[in-house]
Amino acid sequence: MATKRKSPTNDDATKKSYDIPWVEKYRPRSLEDVVGNEETLVRLRAIGEDGNMPNLILCGPPGTGKTTSVHALARQLLGNSYSNGVLELNASDSRGIDVVRNKIKSFAMNKVNLPVGRHKIIILDEADSMTSAAQQALRRTMEIYSNTTRFALACNVSTKIIEPIQSRAAILRYSRLSDEQIFNRLRYVCKQEEVSYDNDGLGAIIFTAEGDMRNALNNLQATVSGFGHVNQTNVYKVCDQPHPTTVKKILDSCIEGDTPRAVLEVKVLWETGYSCSDIIGTLFKVAKMYDMPEALKLEYLKEIGFTHMRIADGVGTLLQLLGLASRLCQKVTVAEKEQ
Repeated sequence: MATKRKSPTNDDATKKSYDIPWVEKYRPRSLEDVVGNEETLVRLRAIGEDGNMPNLILCGPPGTGKTTSVHALARQLLGNSYSNGVLELNASDSRGIDVVRNKIKSFAMNKVNLPVGRHKIIILDEADSMTSAAQQALRRTMEIYSNTTRFALACNVSTKIIEPIQSRAAILRYSRLSDEQIFNRLRYVCKQEEVSYDNDGLGAIIFTAEGDMRNALNNLQATVSGFGHVNQTNVYKVCDQPHPTTVKKILDSCIEGDTPRAVLEVKVLWETGYSCSDIIGTLFKVAKMYDMPEALKLEYLKEIGFTHMRIADGVGTLLQLLGLASRLCQKVTVAEKEQ
């Protein structure tokens, strides 16, 4: 006897929506949909219209659309042949000299039916993590198969790519996305997913993302799936970062020159369980946006930067943060004396 098939409920539909990462669901598929870095996208659109793609190096911070832009360009150039004409290797794949000699070389040698005047495209994500020997082998492969294949190397720092490859490619630079660009995209996703949110909640996501669209969308989805509503409190719980208001109180005490109170507030924040790197990172972001004299702000950022460097070297103790708080209090006293 055939069983009756159960129709999906609203809860099932909601769960299904959350099962798909929003980073992938809302990934732009054409160059017109990519957010930010307009000057770079103008060059890519010109390449797409011309049809003759050079070798490319796309460098910039993570989450700014480097890999997405290349895939969108490849779709525009190759059309229906996109799946057969593109090879992508990520940093998670083995990409030593053997991969360059075997996998990349064999793909470059294979004959694929492409539109007239088009080339196969090999995308190497996180290319700056490739070994020097692999990059040297890649340089020779780029020369030999230049008639049939084009390479797009996405990296965070272009200087880690050897100069012979840099000279064979056009370098496109990406910068972090502005707060407004991320805010508009987050609001669009919230509208599509019918998410309950307030502007302060989206502002908190932007604060934690630091110009990284991937980070922003992941934090948005995590907050919605965990709490159902996007507000400041829920976002900072998900991101597990100190609340900027708490950190601002420390800076307020430092600017007033009240060392005992600043030290006490640092201790209270430390005892809540945040790591030293989380506290110092949030302190830097809050200080950067704090309304204070420019000269004093530069001194504060310098001191926070030096402390951040020590913490990054492994000295992540409470003593480092207490010493920083006392030095920031002294900076105000020195500035007052000079005036």
